Amino acid sequence: MSNEYWLIKGKDKLRLPVNPVSNAYMSPFGYEEVEVEGLGEITTIKKRGLREFEISSFWPREYNPSYCGYKDFIKPSAFVTKIGSWRNDREPIRYVVTGAGGINVEVTIRDFQIEPERAGNPGDIYFTIPLKEWREVKVEKVKVAKPKPKPKPRPPKPKPKPPKMYVVKKGDCLWNIAKKKSIYGDAMKWRKIYNVPANRKVIGRNPHWIYPGQKLVIPK
Repeated sequence: MSNEYWLIKGKDKLRLPVNPVSNAYMSPFGYEEVEVEGLGEITTIKKRGLREFEISSFWPREYNPSYCGYKDFIKPSAFVTKIGSWRNDREPIRYVVTGAGGINVEVTIRDFQIEPERAGNPGDIYFTIPLKEWREVKVEKVKVAKPKPKPKPRPPKPKPKPPKMYVVKKGDCLWNIAKKKSIYGDAMKWRKIYNVPANRKVIGRNPHWIYPGQKLVIPK
């Protein structure tokens, strides 16, 4: 069984009706020569380059069992339109050769050379299609850790309100002061005023004797 030559783009498949003479291709490898002191020239072997293929054949106007691999192929003009459209799409296609020395690789169409109707072959299209292997570049996404949010600054502590002060007036006593509605409204809380250390210092040992002009701290 002879080889089959296919050009495939997605679900659209195109088999060549007339096989090329050869399916040879170039598979270059990268080398670099460097001159090293004391050793001379050395070679650094690099990675394999992209393989290059070239399909040279013709697309007949009519089926001929002596050189056609199958019947009912599309017209030469439709073949030319299809290859031109594939190339203009700027997308890789798949090149497949079945049988011994088979090929199955994604390629790009580098050129499309056409020679219509050679002498003695009216209606046939002779063509050469250079192809070059295509490698998909896969970019790995790297997750970047999100910076930890800065802690919110603590609100400043409210400044303590200054204590309420009361200036002793003529006729006052701690009982009357505590009884005032603006102070406690309760005369029995007079000791609360007297028990403030600052007030004891001002009043002295006897809470019953206070004098006009003295400043007393009124605790909450």
